[in-house]
Amino acid sequence: MEALIVIVEDEEDILELLEYTLNKEGFETIGFLSTKTVAQVLEEEPVDLLIMDRNLPGVEGSEFVASLRKQDIETPVIYLSAKDKESEIEEGFLRGGDDYITKPFNMKEVVLRIKALLRRTKKNQDRGRLTYRDIRLELASREVFIDERKTELTKLEFDLLHTLIDNQGIILDRDFLLERVWGGDDIYQDRTVNVAINRLKEKIDPSKEKEYLKTVRGVGYTLA
Repeated sequence: MEALIVIVEDEEDILELLEYTLNKEGFETIGFLSTKTVAQVLEEEPVDLLIMDRNLPGVEGSEFVASLRKQDIETPVIYLSAKDKESEIEEGFLRGGDDYITKPFNMKEVVLRIKALLRRTKKNQDRGRLTYRDIRLELASREVFIDERKTELTKLEFDLLHTLIDNQGIILDRDFLLERVWGGDDIYQDRTVNVAINRLKEKIDPSKEKEYLKTVRGVGYTLA
């Protein structure tokens, strides 16, 4: 079954061009001119990718994506936006984006980036499953199995582990984790991340033999 891609773009001609091109590439698409019913579709359909404009009626695109992340909707997102300042692109990533393409865009590049992102997400994800070494996350049921034994985690610990596995091989600083896992609430401090990381380590590696998590002093955390 080919990937299902949801496109949110308020310019009808651009939306039609994207749908036409992606359909020719073998993808199934659902197009929207606003975000009005998108969250419901993401919850009800097996959507593989969301292509999101930012200048939209009703709600700004990256704010909408940030709200999805707070609802634990982890569908990969590519922004396709005329907002091209460095600070705006950074803002898009911090609010839950996985890639960012600025307008005007090259359609061949858009297709190549879509295929690359789908390859990355499909590599570790099988019907809502995310794996790392002998850790398995069942995303729909929010269950964690280590060496096929179920491990009980809190919602926050699950989200933290999910974020680490989603970004394996990358050192994640505390600000990124605070934004992604805690929603960037100002009441949370660096110490909050340290405590949560230590609790997560205790639960997934109580014997301290596997050393899944590595602390990079003064920088952040990564999966070993």
